[in-house]
Amino acid sequence: MILIGLGSNMGDREKNLEKALYLLEQDEAIVLDRISGIYESAPYGVTDQADFLNMVAVVVTMLSPFQLLDRCLAVENALGRWRTRHWGPRIIDIDLLVYDQVELTEPALTLPHPGLFQRAFVLAPLLEIMADDWLIAGRTKQEVAAGLMQISGQGIQLWKRVQWDSVKKCFA
Repeated sequence: MILIGLGSNMGDREKNLEKALYLLEQDEAIVLDRISGIYESAPYGVTDQADFLNMVAVVVTMLSPFQLLDRCLAVENALGRWRTRHWGPRIIDIDLLVYDQVELTEPALTLPHPGLFQRAFVLAPLLEIMADDWLIAGRTKQEVAAGLMQISGQGIQLWKRVQWDSVKKCFA
């Protein structure tokens, strides 16, 4: 199971997410298997900025974690992402959350993502697409749901349901 999280709080936030998904899907080494709806959330960490739209996607790929990270960063760059302030505003942010059972801590990549279970803007969309029999970083769907309940004060709500085929048609 490979999971990525996407977020945007600048410009046309929904279009930024759609464009990022489209660019990822254009890579022949990446298949988007499932995508969540779009959730709106208050900013995390640095609060003096616009609210975010967030979503989670299941990716199928033979790329290594570092190769997939490079592809995600290339999409961010293609959409105009500038890394000027930690947790600051961004056109697009794509995080590699989980890569199968891989656990690693490197300067460029930590897996599973260190904030995975502390962020409602990841857990809510994840729960939407998570099958009952999946384990995410060793946790069941019920454990993930319980974790979301513990951090429910982070102000997240479903903003829009997404049908992936309709997103692909927007850019065909």
